[in-house]
Amino acid sequence: FQPAIEEGMRQQLAEVAAIAADTAAPTFENTVVRLERSGTLLRRANKVFAALTQANTNDTLQQVDTEEAPRLAAHRDAIFLNDTLFQRIKSLYDRRSALGLDSVQQFLVERYYRDFVRAGARLSPADKAALRALNREEATLTTDFEKRLLAATKAAALVVDDSTQLDGLSAGDMAAAAQAARDRNLPGKWVL
Repeated sequence: FQPAIEEGMRQQLAEVAAIAADTAAPTFENTVVRLERSGTLLRRANKVFAALTQANTNDTLQQVDTEEAPRLAAHRDAIFLNDTLFQRIKSLYDRRSALGLDSVQQFLVERYYRDFVRAGARLSPADKAALRALNREEATLTTDFEKRLLAATKAAALVVDDSTQLDGLSAGDMAAAAQAARDRNLPGKWVL
């Protein structure tokens, strides 16, 4: 997953750079549509990676998540704090009533403008630098919290020392609970 995520970020940044560097006047097609289509590989790799790490993670996947979280935050900032790209979006937003857009197109222009503003596009360069640092820190802390929460969830268990409290469990379930207790050095008990 890591090579796909890294390559996806590289490709999307190249696509976004091409949009920002376009010398033609901003239009819905040459700005919003191209932004919507950018980052296909990254989006696909991230969706599968996120689904896997949420459903069936392991130490390797968690390590990749830890390494990629701040990089993905920086990647997002590279797009949403790109002043040249924001000026193209702002130009469309300012002229949206005169562009002859349908309701979906107008919604997308307004959404992109709002998302860029909320992400910090109108901040000063110094404030953007501070925001980048905060976003990196938040991504790192969030990933660390998720790892700790998973570890705590895995470690949590109900210890039962009276077999009558397990009435209704199958013999296989009782055997698994007894094995879990032995694994935790709790012989003669059951762990659920």
